[in-house]
Amino acid sequence: MSSPIVEQSATVMCTHAGTATATAPDPRVTLSGSPVVTVSTSYAIAGCSLTGTSVPPCATGQWVVGAARVTAGGVPVAILSGSSTCTPTGTPLMPVVTQTRVLAS
Repeated sequence: MSSPIVEQSATVMCTHAGTATATAPDPRVTLSGSPVVTVSTSYAIAGCSLTGTSVPPCATGQWVVGAARVTAGGVPVAILSGSSTCTPTGTPLMPVVTQTRVLAS
């Protein structure tokens, strides 16, 4: 099933309400002027509110599974329905707002 492609301007958070920012999206492919995110793009997470555990707050994140048939620079693009993980907690990234015009599967 098709799902929206995640781009750099998308609002992405960790599950503890930290703000995730794409550090190096693919600059050659853009959606509405914003570079697309691939599964090799890392996210820097700021403001993770995880407390009260021995696990440190989320620091970085990355998509693990993206589109099967759409790539940018030979790397699968990140899609809304893909799988992601934050380090060191292992919780997923949550895309809250993203473009809806371009879909991939």
